[in-house]
Amino acid sequence: MGAHALHPFYRALWHGLDLLFPPACGGCGRPGQRWCPDCRRQVLPLAEPVCEVCGLPVERAGPCPDCRRARPSFRALRSWSAFESPLREALHRLKYRRDLGLGEALAEAMYDFTAHLPWPVEVVVPVPLGARRLRERGYNQASLIAYPLALALGLVYAPAALARVRETRSQIELSREERYENVRGAFQASPKKVKGRVVLLVDDVATTGSTLSSCAEALYAAGAQDVFALTVARALERSQAWHTHPST
Repeated sequence: MGAHALHPFYRALWHGLDLLFPPACGGCGRPGQRWCPDCRRQVLPLAEPVCEVCGLPVERAGPCPDCRRARPSFRALRSWSAFESPLREALHRLKYRRDLGLGEALAEAMYDFTAHLPWPVEVVVPVPLGARRLRERGYNQASLIAYPLALALGLVYAPAALARVRETRSQIELSREERYENVRGAFQASPKKVKGRVVLLVDDVATTGSTLSSCAEALYAAGAQDVFALTVARALERSQAWHTHPST
């Protein structure tokens, strides 16, 4: 059965679980839905123009100064929303409080955004966790977003295509340069799963894009034809925060 055919069954599974275990909204806590209409309306898309490479807001079209100085390994990165409330709270619940159903709810909400990206992707790969962090958490939050997106888009889902082969420090509090150094050489990809294919790399949040860039480097080394990156949210500096507008 193809990915498109599985998608309605996957959605029905989660809606069935909602009937058995009534959810609360991941953004505001209101009972009844995993991601309520009010929180959906408060999503803050990044206003155009954005950097053609990393997707950060810029004053004029083209690559941003950081990407001109040191271009990341991925072809392009785009994010559905700024990492602000209520999406920030929802992603924290997904990542740290085992609210697993938020993965499907957020993937469904960002489907239209993803489907309109002009990328010829063939296979969806989540950014992997290290073995220790996966044991501690019990699941990979990026997989919970990437899998339903792959089903909705009718694409191959390949979680085993990429592995984290070296444990890394948390990226929180690290500088841009430290982040890139921290994840350098931390990933390895499977040529059997990605050689000659266009990959969509999926994660929950991007800050500098260093993890995604390191993942893309490993995918290219394994023979991927091209690598595009997608995240649910993008962390913005204060000076960039005005480059957003409420979703309609």
